[in-house]
Amino acid sequence: MPWEPPLSISREDVIRLNETVGAITSQAVDVREDIFRIQALEMEWDIGVVIYEPTHSVGVPRGSDGKKAGIFLLHGGVSDFKSLDRAARALAERFGFKVASMTFPGRFYFPDASRDWPGDVENSDGSARTPLWTADMRIDPDQYTVVKDASKRESYGAIISLAAKDGTEFFFRMAAWPVAFEEALKETARRQFPEEEFSIYIHGHSTGGPFAMMASQRIANIAGLLGYGSSPFGRMYPQIAGDRWEFPFNYLRLRTWRDTARYLYEGMKGKGIGLPMLIELTFERWETAKKRPNFKAEDFVHKNSEKSLEAAARVSAARLKLSERDTNGLVQRYLGYTRELPGPGVKPVPPFLSLHGADDDTVTLKRCEKSLALFAGLTPPPKVCCVSLGAGVHSWGWTDDEFPQGIVPAVTKLWHDAIINGFFSS
Repeated sequence: MPWEPPLSISREDVIRLNETVGAITSQAVDVREDIFRIQALEMEWDIGVVIYEPTHSVGVPRGSDGKKAGIFLLHGGVSDFKSLDRAARALAERFGFKVASMTFPGRFYFPDASRDWPGDVENSDGSARTPLWTADMRIDPDQYTVVKDASKRESYGAIISLAAKDGTEFFFRMAAWPVAFEEALKETARRQFPEEEFSIYIHGHSTGGPFAMMASQRIANIAGLLGYGSSPFGRMYPQIAGDRWEFPFNYLRLRTWRDTARYLYEGMKGKGIGLPMLIELTFERWETAKKRPNFKAEDFVHKNSEKSLEAAARVSAARLKLSERDTNGLVQRYLGYTRELPGPGVKPVPPFLSLHGADDDTVTLKRCEKSLALFAGLTPPPKVCCVSLGAGVHSWGWTDDEFPQGIVPAVTKLWHDAIINGFFSS
C-alpha cells in the first residue's frame, strides 16, 4: 500500500517530527548558482537558480519509479530563493535530495553577490524598486506612475502599484513575463533534472503554487506536487478565496511593511501582545524583509485575472506583429496558465500533497478543502490530500523558542516520506 499521510497532525507530533529530523546526521552539501539567459517573445531574460546538492551522491532518494528524486522549489509572492533556503538545506543535508530553487523572473538581484536588494521599496522622491529582468536592465521612474488603492485596506492596507506607461520597456515586459516564466521553468528542469535520470517533485509556496501547477503538465518528468501554504491553479482562486483581484496587467504591486505586519500578526495573534509592540516588531522585521524583492507582477496568473491576461497577450502579439490566428493562439496560451491543460494525450495533473499550518491565515486548510471538488472535476482527477498541521504560519520558516527552525523540518520529513513510500505513484 502506498504511504498516506494522516489528515491531521497535532502540535506535539509536529514537534516530534522536527526532533526526528534534527537527529539525522547532516551531510556536506554543495551550494552554487546557475545563472542563465533565455529568449521569450523575442526578449532576453536572465534567470537565477540556486542549486543545493549533496557532495557525495551515495544514498540519493528515489521515488517508486526508481528514478532519482529531485526537488524543484518556487518561493512566494514577496520573496526570492532566500525564503526557501532553510527548506532547501534541510532537503539536501538531512535527506540527500538535489534541490533547485528558482527565483521568479525579475527578482534575482544580480548586481551584488549577497543577492540582497538595497534600500527600500518606496522612496521619498516617488521612485520605487523595479524588476531586473536582465542583469543590466534598469526601469527609470519616467516609465511608470504610482497608484494607490484602498479597496482592500481592511485586510491589506493601502495597495501601492507601479502602473507601467504604455509603450515603455516596462510596459512590454509586464505584458511578456508570463511566457518567460514558463520558459524559465522548462530550462531549469532541463539543466538540473535530466528526464532520463530524475523524477521531479515541485513545490510552489503561496503565489508559487499556481506556477508549480502550470509546470506540472508542461514538464514531462514532474511526478508530484509538494505543498505547504500553496495556492492551486489560478482559475480556482476566486472560487476558494471568495474574492477577486482585477487590475490591469501593467500594474506591478509593491509589497511593503504592510505585508510584514499582516504576516507578523498570524504568529502573534492570541499571545496578548499590545499594538505598540506589534508595530515595533513590524518595523524591526521590515529591516530584514525589505532586502527581498517585495514587488509582484504575478497577481493576474495567481488570482485568475483573465481580462488582464488576454490584454497582456494582445499587447505582446501587437509588438511582435502576429497574425490574427497567432494572436488568438497566444491569448489561449496566456489563459492556459491559470488552469489545467485538457484534452487527449495531455500529461495529467500529478498527485498533490498539500500541507497547511494551523495559524496560516493566507492559504488555509479550508481553502484546500474547498478546492477538492474542483480538482475532482478535472479529467482525469488528480490525487489531492489536504493535511492540517498543528503549528505553523504562512511564512513557514517563522521561528520562535518552541520552533527554532520553524516547521521546515516536519514539512520536509513528510515530503520525503511521501516521495520514497509511493504517495505519488497513484
